Amino acid sequence: MTDLGGPGDHRARGPGDGPEVVASQIADAVEKLTALWSVAAQEASLRLSLHQLRALRTIQATPGLNLTALADGLDIGLPTASRLCDRLAAAGLLERAPHPDTRREVQLWLTTHGQHVLGDVADRRAQALATALAAMEPAERAALRRGLRGFLTARDTAPGTDGTEGR
Repeated sequence: MTDLGGPGDHRARGPGDGPEVVASQIADAVEKLTALWSVAAQEASLRLSLHQLRALRTIQATPGLNLTALADGLDIGLPTASRLCDRLAAAGLLERAPHPDTRREVQLWLTTHGQHVLGDVADRRAQALATALAAMEPAERAALRRGLRGFLTARDTAPGTDGTEGR
């Protein structure tokens, strides 16, 4: 069980509250959240791999993206990205269209079905997360929100980070 120390936890101010100890505890919590996230995605109307979901979300965020940019964004090779897009297009989630200015370049767009599938996954994930949060005390939820805000602020302003590491 993940024990991150609660409001009344006197251990939260002791030597066991160092960055390394807390990082380990958060890693455990993130692993459990990832499992929850994955299960929710697998219960969606169409089962997709994490790579497929990431590709669809990337294209959703940048409609008209080309294959090279998608491969770079997913940190995968161009042939792998091409096969991934072949499978997504065969499932009716993605369409390729010639670039209006460069005939050799192909743009990637979500289909209406692809947008619906991503919406279904997002709804299921939000519901799974809301269910877990509902089991927490209001003070714990507020502390979690404050802690996450602080974490994101620190990560985004820490020297040597550009906010994209690990994506």
